[in-house]
Amino acid sequence: MPDLPHSPAAERNKQPILDALAGILGEQGAMLEIASGTGQHAVSFATELSGWTWQPTDADARALPGIAARIEQAALPNLRAPLLLDVTAPRWPSQGFAFAEGDEKFDAIYCANMIHIAPWAACVGLMQGAARHLRPGGVLVTYGPYFEDEVATAPSNLAFDEDLRGRNAAWGIRRIEDVAAQAQRVGLVLRERHVMPANNLLLVFGRP
Repeated sequence: MPDLPHSPAAERNKQPILDALAGILGEQGAMLEIASGTGQHAVSFATELSGWTWQPTDADARALPGIAARIEQAALPNLRAPLLLDVTAPRWPSQGFAFAEGDEKFDAIYCANMIHIAPWAACVGLMQGAARHLRPGGVLVTYGPYFEDEVATAPSNLAFDEDLRGRNAAWGIRRIEDVAAQAQRVGLVLRERHVMPANNLLLVFGRP
């Protein structure tokens, strides 16, 4: 796909993430993806998890044409056109958002590599939105690098954090404890922690 936006990192991590998702998710459901970026994950996961209807979104309107082109090329019946979604908005969009009329809830919400490349308000908004839009028994899955109390930090993550903060003072790798505390404020708890390649983690949040 030479004419489509491409992320080497998304290409590298899609299989380990897919392997983890296959053990977390059920056979079918409705999935909302936050910060879809290039759309590589959306196409790959919708292909392999064919029982899941996948709704990509991104906060950057400039990303949507590339995602849409990739989706059109994939021609998957369970993959929907991308929508503009800013997680910090007090209400997430309803137009085009629901899978059925009046039903704006999802069985799972997936968000990769956003929390550290965004202000802390994005994490707050993600948790608040997940609490509003997850169905009973639904899960929020996040992926990326995290700091953990009492766990040694990889030198590469320390360097990455320094680079992020140099680019934008509001960015940076977050502490798992802070993210879990924010989730708990809206009624979600950290259920699972999966160690991933390249010093990343996949976290699963849900209601107690």
